[in-house]
Amino acid sequence: MDIFGLSAAELDRAGANWTAREIAQQPVIWLEVERLLTGQAGALAAFLSPLLADPDRRIVLTGAGTSAFVGQCLAPSMALRHVQRVEAIATTDIVAGPGRWLPRRTPMLLVSFARSGNSPESLAAVELAESCVEDCAQLIVTCNSEGALYRRAQTAARSYPILLPEASNDRSFAMTSSFTGMLLAAAMAFGEIAPDSGRTRLLTRVAPQVLPGCMPLLEDLVRSAFERIVYLGSNALEGLAREAALKMLELTDGKVVAAADTPLGFRHGPKTILNGKSLVIVLLSNDPYARRYEVDLLNELRRDGVAARVVALCTSPVTGQHRDDVLLAPAAEGALASDLESCFPYAMFAQSLALLRSLSVGVRPDSPNAAGTVSRVVQGVSIYPWRGAQ
Repeated sequence: MDIFGLSAAELDRAGANWTAREIAQQPVIWLEVERLLTGQAGALAAFLSPLLADPDRRIVLTGAGTSAFVGQCLAPSMALRHVQRVEAIATTDIVAGPGRWLPRRTPMLLVSFARSGNSPESLAAVELAESCVEDCAQLIVTCNSEGALYRRAQTAARSYPILLPEASNDRSFAMTSSFTGMLLAAAMAFGEIAPDSGRTRLLTRVAPQVLPGCMPLLEDLVRSAFERIVYLGSNALEGLAREAALKMLELTDGKVVAAADTPLGFRHGPKTILNGKSLVIVLLSNDPYARRYEVDLLNELRRDGVAARVVALCTSPVTGQHRDDVLLAPAAEGALASDLESCFPYAMFAQSLALLRSLSVGVRPDSPNAAGTVSRVVQGVSIYPWRGAQ
């Protein structure tokens, strides 16, 4: 079966076999994640319900790189539904300053996201939380049954591991199906997207609008040979904007400059990145209040005419449709309900664009870093003893 218009042999020669397959397989992964979470609903509720009944318990969503952006996408949605303080804090920040992020007497639920579960910071953050916080429970969401984080969670006190389907443990360099798989699993665990509610099947019906539906647009954007790309998003979509920019940077081996910001924040200096070789992609919110600000900036950027193209992704129609407004919504079923749901088709679009731009600049997406200084699982991190907990 062809993916991105390329045969298996062509993808293999281009070094894109795993990346392409893992982007395309995401709707299948989402259904598998839903079945997994439905099967664990009772045990997961028994673990989480007493913790979420405590209004003083702090919920910290953590991970490194793409895994950190899972938490950044999820936190704004959870903050609306939970009385607890919900924060997304990267493991890299926790490890560098445990005393700032791990107050001893504040009860905490640490939610760790990790594709491999073997990065030094992931393990260190878990260990620091246990040693620094008097009342600490842990939820581990990972894709690797052989990972140190998963093995540790199976025996650790007050710890619950969610192991995603094996196929979600992406073999390519860049995280794609692992990102959306972990995001969906956590969203279901915390009730942001209910299993067996039909919402996951709705997402799988939107996915074909990206692949193959957006292929003509994606190919057109790649032919423009943009040298800079900016992703803009508000609230939950800010985290996704950061993840989308990282995908482009990773898969093009830094040959395309990629940045992310909020629509309101972009005017305050970062807008100066734009030139005639720039592409801007605005991730429009379904929140009518946030969208008013986003559409104002969208129209402003198009009037300015500095960037070569300004594309808007949306999951509900935009007033005064522009040729570069891309509607990703289930036919005759209305819009996706939340910005958290919009993250899934938006992520597929960004991943696909990054893969195609990678191929256009002669990079091999499955192993894009020619210098070999960046690896699939981060290496070379020294973890130093933290004496503040003693």
